[in-house]
Amino acid sequence: MAWTKYQLFLAGLMLTTGSINTLSAKWADMFSAPGCNGVPNHAFSHPFVQAVGMFLGELSCLVVFHILLCHDRRKPEPTMDPGQSFNPLLFLPPALCDMLGTSIMYVALNMTSASSFQMLRGAVIIFTGLLSVAFLGRRLQPSQWIGILVTIIGLVVVGLADLLSGHGNDSHKLSEVITGDLLIIMAQIIVAVQMVLEEKFVYKHNVHPLKAVGTEGFFGFFILSLLLIPMFFIHVGSFADNPRQVLEDALDAFCQIGHKPLILLALLGNTVSIAFFNFAGISVTKEISATTRMVLDSLRTVVIWVVSLALGWEVFHGLQILGFIILLLGTALYNGLHKPLMAKLPCFPGEQRAEEEEAPERERLLGGGRAANES
Repeated sequence: MAWTKYQLFLAGLMLTTGSINTLSAKWADMFSAPGCNGVPNHAFSHPFVQAVGMFLGELSCLVVFHILLCHDRRKPEPTMDPGQSFNPLLFLPPALCDMLGTSIMYVALNMTSASSFQMLRGAVIIFTGLLSVAFLGRRLQPSQWIGILVTIIGLVVVGLADLLSGHGNDSHKLSEVITGDLLIIMAQIIVAVQMVLEEKFVYKHNVHPLKAVGTEGFFGFFILSLLLIPMFFIHVGSFADNPRQVLEDALDAFCQIGHKPLILLALLGNTVSIAFFNFAGISVTKEISATTRMVLDSLRTVVIWVVSLALGWEVFHGLQILGFIILLLGTALYNGLHKPLMAKLPCFPGEQRAEEEEAPERERLLGGGRAANES
């Protein structure tokens, strides 16, 4: 069945905004500008300020939800299901996980390439799978366990590519690249916890996905904005890449933006793209399928890699292609993309039916409910 123009638009919007989200964050990291009180030119390294901007984009999904709801209610026969009422504090635990995981990933993005950043985020299916077995009582199919194993191999290959390319990388030291890669994988554990919390405590309340993303964005934006105050006074030494060597110097960020307004454009690109990416992702799940959404999310890794190469942000390394293909294979196996092929084989009917029964829950956990990896 051919896609409609609207479905093509949604798929293109998700692919474009998802790619812009990571690329704009990396673009901001590559700027240098003077700071406050005559501080000389230095790199823009403000991951927590960037995370606040990302949560502002998620918060805007709440505005979009109410706009769509008001528009729908003006129709003679409203069709939009706003979901049931719920206690917003249900979203506080997953929002805290989102806040911590996103902040760690923005720190890591300062240390490694945009393409490796996007590829290594594929580790989330490993931890989501394991945690869903431990805390949700889910039984994984053999193909899912194989997918997890293949994903681990893919992560090793991508890490090896970073290790080899790090020796000739002028923008990042080898130690920074290794630390950044490890931080990304660590962040995926937190993201997996977030997904399991959402599955166990939130989505059983039939909350509209846009409202769920917006509510988590609300908590993330205001809590992290308040945390910027103590971060301004917490000295962390050489771990921080700002003149005062504090955990986050928001004033320095604003001064650098004032001296170089293009940084603001990059930050706005991040904020606006995450809002449209969440909307497009949820719409793709609704209008097409959660599997299509997963495929598009994998394709944006290719777009990010190609654009990074074209702009000279990183050098070509063949191992990255191999690592990406292995990660793609692992993700496809975990999400059951092999099922259409197996359906044609008469020897696997029982396993096919079992996997089809569990597919909706798995798809919701890994992306049908929200665009959690959104950044």
